[in-house]
Amino acid sequence: MYQVITMYGDNEPWWFFEDWKEDITEEKQFDNFDEAEKYFDERWEALSQDYTYHNTKKNYLSAFWNEEDERWCEECDDYLQQYWGLALLMDNQAITVESRKEFYETTNTSGKAKCCKRFKQGA
Repeated sequence: MYQVITMYGDNEPWWFFEDWKEDITEEKQFDNFDEAEKYFDERWEALSQDYTYHNTKKNYLSAFWNEEDERWCEECDDYLQQYWGLALLMDNQAITVESRKEFYETTNTSGKAKCCKRFKQGA
């Protein structure tokens, strides 16, 4: 079973911290890879139009963000960037892929990535 998930929170989707599923805002399930990949491509294209920055890994894991989308973290005493994550998974695990389409490999970064591992999303 394949899943295409959209997430929102402090971390890019490739980190898979213990509570990563709490950041899921949408999940679609597919029986075959081609249908899942088609939906992933459609979501990737839509998100890339809405956000200034994106970073995409070769195994169907992408993060999208705008610089001004931050939240204050009391524990860190700093602002944390907020990310929209998009992932194509198989049985809730990252897929290993040797190569990806060229347009996914474009990366824009602002160098602002910060992560607070102490903060529990939704707490």
